[in-house]
Amino acid sequence: MTDIDSAPVDAFVAQRRYLGAVAYRLLGSVTDAEDVLQEAWLRWQAVDQSQVGEVRPYLTTVVTRLCYDLLGSARARRESYYGEWLPEPLVSDDDSPAERAETGESVSLAMLAVMEQLSPAERIAFVLHDLFAVGFGEIAAALGRTPDAARQLASRARRRVRDGGRRCTVDPAEHRRAVSAFAAATVKGDIAGLLAVLDPDVVWHSDGGGVVTASVRAIHGAEKVSRLVAGLAAKWLTPGSGTSVGFAQVNGELGVVSYESSGRIGGVFAFTVTDGRITEAHVVVNPEKLAHLV
Repeated sequence: MTDIDSAPVDAFVAQRRYLGAVAYRLLGSVTDAEDVLQEAWLRWQAVDQSQVGEVRPYLTTVVTRLCYDLLGSARARRESYYGEWLPEPLVSDDDSPAERAETGESVSLAMLAVMEQLSPAERIAFVLHDLFAVGFGEIAAALGRTPDAARQLASRARRRVRDGGRRCTVDPAEHRRAVSAFAAATVKGDIAGLLAVLDPDVVWHSDGGGVVTASVRAIHGAEKVSRLVAGLAAKWLTPGSGTSVGFAQVNGELGVVSYESSGRIGGVFAFTVTDGRITEAHVVVNPEKLAHLV
C-alpha cells in the first residue's frame, strides 16, 4: 500500500510546507511561490492518482517544472525593476531543528541574491540537490536532462554561488553580537559605534522598488553606510513617530525588523557577518515585498 491511498487533499496538505519551501528557494518570492502551489494543487486534483507512486517526488517534480517556467519571465521582470531587486524575506521567531527539518536548509537573503545570477536550470539543480538532498535522477527527470547533466549543473551553480558570495561567519553567537551592536548603535545614532561594527568594505543593498525611498545602487564603505544608517535612524526613530525596531529570524539568521506605528512591518534588515563585523546588509522596504509578513 502506498501513501497515495490517503485522501488527495490530505496527501497534498502533508507536503504543502515542504513544497512551499522548495518553491520559495527556487523563486525568491513568497507571492510567486504561493501561485505555484495553487497551480500544483489544481494539477494534483486533475491527475490520475492511481498512477502515482510516491507523493513527494511526484509533487516536487510538478512544482519544479512550474518554477522553471516562471524563472525565465521573472528574470526579465527583474531586469527592468527600479533599483536593486532583492528577494522577499522570510521573518520568523522560530529557528528550531524541527523547523529546519521540515523546510530544508535556510537560505540567507545574500545567498538568494547571488542565486539570481544562475540560469534557471542551474538554480533548480543547486537548490534541489544541495538544500533538499534530492537525487540527480529525480532532478534530471524534472529538467528533461540526464543525471550527469544535472550533476554538472549543480556543480557549476555551486561554484558560481561560492565565487559570487562573500565569506560569512557560521558562528550564530558571533553573528548575534554583531547584529546586536549594529542595532544598539543605530537606535542611538552612534556613528562611532556603527563604524566599529561595520567592515571597512561593507556593502549596503536596499530595495524600495520605486515605492519607498531607497538607494538605487549598492552603497560601499563603512563611512558612507554609517552616515546613511544614522540619517535613516534620525528620520524614522524620532520621538512620537511610533516607529520601533526589534530582532527576528530573517531567512534563518538573526536580523532586524522595523515596525510602523500601525504595527505593520516597514523594513527587514538581513546581515552577513565576517570576523565579527558586518560585511553586507540587505534591506527590504518595498511594501509589496513585505505584505505577506504579519
